[in-house]
Amino acid sequence: MGMKISTGLAKAMLDTGSFSSNMDGMKLKIYSGTEPATADASLGSAVLLVTISDAGGAGALQFEAAAVGNTIEKASAQSWSGVNAASGTASFCRMVLASDTGAASTTEIRIQGDVGVAGKFLNLSSVSLTSGATQTVDYLAITLPTA
Repeated sequence: MGMKISTGLAKAMLDTGSFSSNMDGMKLKIYSGTEPATADASLGSAVLLVTISDAGGAGALQFEAAAVGNTIEKASAQSWSGVNAASGTASFCRMVLASDTGAASTTEIRIQGDVGVAGKFLNLSSVSLTSGATQTVDYLAITLPTA
């Protein structure tokens, strides 16, 4: 299961607040193509398949108000979804703020993870996405390592 946080998110969590407060306003973008080596890297030639938001609209995604142990989960009150903008095979995703252009950056606040049907950062029922279909994300959890 591969999750990478950007230098910008790591610094923000150390300097200015919690994970949740720094990710306020985020969307989840799912791509086809080669996953960048780091969350700081440019998207390169990856193709955006879908942008996931609250109820598929303009609403930002949220996590539960409190973590359990070292894990915080998708807010159960939200319905994370979006309409696929392109067809392709989902290979990775990024949680980003609206201002993120996908260019190389050590200041953007991002989480990047692999996508699959099992054992990945983001698990979908199928990685084959079809343009115009609605994509939902029923579960996502962020776990920070402990000693």
